[in-house]
Amino acid sequence: MSGDDFELGPTDRLGTDAVQACSELIRFDTSNFGGGDARGERAAAEWVAAELAAAGYAPEIVEAAPGRTSVVVRITGSDTHLPAVLVHGHLDVVPAVAEDWSFDPFGGEIRDGAVWGRGALDMKGAVATMLVVAAGLSRDGAAPARDVVLAFVADEEDTGRLGAGYLVAERPELFEGVTTAIGESGAVLQRLPGGGHLYAVATAERGTARLTITARGPAGHGSRPLADNAITALAATITRLAAIEWPVTVIPAVATLLDGLEAHLGVRVDPSDPESVLVLGEAARLVSQTLTNTLSPTMLSAGYKANVIPSEAHAVIDGRVLPECEKEFFDAVDAVLGANVSRRVDGWAAPVSAPSTNGELAAFAAALRKHDPEALVLPYCMAGGTDAKWWSQLGIACYGFTPGRTDPGFEGGRGVHGVDEHVPVDSLAFGARVLDTYLRSPPPDAVGR
Repeated sequence: MSGDDFELGPTDRLGTDAVQACSELIRFDTSNFGGGDARGERAAAEWVAAELAAAGYAPEIVEAAPGRTSVVVRITGSDTHLPAVLVHGHLDVVPAVAEDWSFDPFGGEIRDGAVWGRGALDMKGAVATMLVVAAGLSRDGAAPARDVVLAFVADEEDTGRLGAGYLVAERPELFEGVTTAIGESGAVLQRLPGGGHLYAVATAERGTARLTITARGPAGHGSRPLADNAITALAATITRLAAIEWPVTVIPAVATLLDGLEAHLGVRVDPSDPESVLVLGEAARLVSQTLTNTLSPTMLSAGYKANVIPSEAHAVIDGRVLPECEKEFFDAVDAVLGANVSRRVDGWAAPVSAPSTNGELAAFAAALRKHDPEALVLPYCMAGGTDAKWWSQLGIACYGFTPGRTDPGFEGGRGVHGVDEHVPVDSLAFGARVLDTYLRSPPPDAVGR
């Protein structure tokens, strides 16, 4: 298939519209390079606002800084006494180097049963489902079960301060009455050994610690080696950091996930044994990636001339920290720094968690099972981070719930922040249908009010 040649069936209006909206959103180059350097967010936000206005809503455009633009709209529910729900998604994407791709990363092509381009998975596909579900409610003259606030935000791919962070700090009234939020990433089909269908909903996510490690020593001539060379000290420190043996910690979300999987599969898993975890099949990574704190060196800088030994050398470390394990993380880092080496915390976003057993989880499960009766819905902890860290500052319980369903062998993880990113049209249609069902249905604890 090529161009707009795709088939979802004549009655699948939500799916068809989601595919078209995803394609259109990808054509906005909203690359976020970090450090305040971004493009395209204003244009994308204006398009989103125009789509919402065309559906009869009154969206508000909020600009945190020139060009750093978000859109928020509230849809009144049929029972305004119920707590409201926030559905959030980000408009920005990580950059794409066109030479590395086999097609235009911002072309938004629809072909071969997929939509192709940067952001298809992270997360313009999910943003598209938000838009078309809102439009579908208006088209049907229907209301969601409770007030729904839709937030299309800037800057998630950097710090989030100019997107969700700005809204939380400067416009909290837009989220009055919201107790629950859903966003990336969770509820994407994982096929279990024996054919089971797992949809893991994120109820927690690790914190993010961005550290700069600095080694200092005397400057000198490159022809006269120095024992206390700053670069040598930094390299040794990075080696020690990489060798830290983090203790296994099974947090509540991971414990509940393990219990559910063990019961479903009839197996026992030892979380401290990587080989034992592999019995979980595709779900193994959901467990293995969130059993410990981790850190990764991501940037290095030192020197200004080939024959000069510099007095300073720097490394940037990306640390990910489990809930309740913050002290353990920083103590382990400090223990290996050594003489003349220091650390600076350039960014810290605390871990977040929400209840793993409540009516909201039942609502997610009911919506998923309507479209996949085999759905096994369990909580998990995200290895990375999202804007949930901002929304939680308003006392909102945040969940990763962006439903999707792909064929066996589809490796979505390689496309997220990778090359040749694409999302199957069937997955977009499935996500739109599940989101629509979830928003139209009252939460289980509200039935009978």
